[in-house]
Amino acid sequence: MQAPFSNSETHQPSQREHGVLLEPTNGNPHHSPLVTELVRAAAEAAPDAPALVSANETLNYRELEARANQLAQYLRTLGIAPEIPVGVCLERGPAMVVSALAILKAGGAYLPLDPDYPVERLRFMSEDARVPALITRQEMGQRIGNLGWNPVYLDSDASQIANCSEADPKVALTAENLAYIIYTSGSTGQPKGVEITHGNLRNLIAWHRRAFEISASDRVSQVASIGFDAAVWEIWPNLAAGCSIHFADEDVRVAAEPLRDWLVKEKITVSFVPTPLAEGMITVAWPAGTSLRLLLTGGDALHHYPSTGLPFRFVNNYGPTECTVVATSGEVAPNRNPTALPPIGLPIDNLQVYILDENLRPVASGEVGELHIAGEGVGRGYLNQLELTATRFIVNPFASAGGRMYKTGDLTRLLPSGGIAFVGRVDDQIKIRGFRIEPEEIVLRLDQCFGVEASAVVARGDNGDTRLIAYIVSAAGAKLTQNSLQQYLQRYLPDYMIPSAFVRMSELPLSANGKIDRAELPAPTLENTIGDSMRVGPSTPIEARVVQIVSELLGLEHVGVNDNFFFLGGHSLLGTQLIARARDSFGVELPLRTVFDSPTASQLSAEIERLRGRDPVNAK
Repeated sequence: MQAPFSNSETHQPSQREHGVLLEPTNGNPHHSPLVTELVRAAAEAAPDAPALVSANETLNYRELEARANQLAQYLRTLGIAPEIPVGVCLERGPAMVVSALAILKAGGAYLPLDPDYPVERLRFMSEDARVPALITRQEMGQRIGNLGWNPVYLDSDASQIANCSEADPKVALTAENLAYIIYTSGSTGQPKGVEITHGNLRNLIAWHRRAFEISASDRVSQVASIGFDAAVWEIWPNLAAGCSIHFADEDVRVAAEPLRDWLVKEKITVSFVPTPLAEGMITVAWPAGTSLRLLLTGGDALHHYPSTGLPFRFVNNYGPTECTVVATSGEVAPNRNPTALPPIGLPIDNLQVYILDENLRPVASGEVGELHIAGEGVGRGYLNQLELTATRFIVNPFASAGGRMYKTGDLTRLLPSGGIAFVGRVDDQIKIRGFRIEPEEIVLRLDQCFGVEASAVVARGDNGDTRLIAYIVSAAGAKLTQNSLQQYLQRYLPDYMIPSAFVRMSELPLSANGKIDRAELPAPTLENTIGDSMRVGPSTPIEARVVQIVSELLGLEHVGVNDNFFFLGGHSLLGTQLIARARDSFGVELPLRTVFDSPTASQLSAEIERLRGRDPVNAK
């Protein structure tokens, strides 16, 4: 099998004489089966081989097929057929994969709904997609409420589903049929659904299996959130190859050293890890004899090169959700004296990449232009948004047979080595820990908040420690606090979209063309930020030390005992450092989950006191 990123002429992109125009030609994907056929074939080849493995449950391929077929038959009785979306609101694990596969087998398209998202956001996505059915558990379904769909509860409806036939419904599907919908942040103020077809997914599967030489003997990790399209990449190409997919526990999947230890213990051979986490994993020590042969990453700009002597290959990947997870890919080797960020690789099979100016003309080699993507991975468009689709999915002027290309909004340039370098954005879109964020979506919600007259949102920081800062012009007499603003936003936005600081402004600075001049927005300080009238200082030595640790980690001058670590700008990687410092200070072992369940200094201190089993006055 051809190794990825080889010098073979077949796998090298060409450069036309008029600027940069990359066109790989890597075979015809149209002869490949669709994902449902591939998984069925894997089950027929090795029915007793493990397919889905979690701490609480293991399903072999026979069981995976049987359960998915029963649920698919049940969905067919509800009218699920090609082009009909079905919501899946389940935690990461075997049940989520079984449900998504069942939807595909029934002919429908699955819509992943992260249970950790605010209920209002889950409702919006479900209503916008007009799902006629929602697969979840009864408790979660009752929390969301029924908005007119058929609820399919895997717990309370289990007996009805189990009575359905285990025969595959074998619904006729084409490459043009919808496979899944994933929502990303929207510049109009609401999330937008990206439509991906079976043909798009088929191309990702075929490339992944060829490029990384995937076989049924591979043991693959699953760490991405279900609302992050990397989960698509972790699941379907590997199930299609007959691999076993292993689900990392929540405590494990968000920290470099625990995840490394789990990968080694589970004998994982191929793993995807989001960029901020990967940057930690390529610097820690790895034991000799680890089974891991490939560490894949993507989702954010990669800032670091891997250490020498790692026992695996490290591959950087780039791709917008609109182009089926991965558009470019390239192995990153150690570099002792880097002069630039690691490249994002070259186009994957059957995708074409163009770096163009504003008039859609190829730029000269080395010049910066907007990245445009064409080929088999380009999705159908945005659900129910024809105008936006027409704006971003445009006619490809370089294709003799027509076709479309996607305007990514990402600025790139071709490197002398032939790779592609990411430079920045043409707009205000932000990426934080792999999640795309349109600031206008946050601004829309802030401007609807009582007492807010105007607002702006920008990102500050870099190297994986980017934070959202909101700038607020208050209405006359309004008494806004950080706590009230964050609690308001929490009703509509996931945690990663909630600003960590709110800067008080008398007015927003404007440029000559009347737009907000972001360069003139001040950095947050203790003097200009909106505080919390309910902010409480520490009352015990333990609280004082925890507050000090949080302040040092986040670079903040003042933290109250009731301030939420994540709303202040914390994230899972910093959470591991918080746990380590708490261990050093108090001699207690806190699982990382504690930071998520008890995100304030007051709550963490109470847990430390409980574990120490002594009065707080005796703390260090």
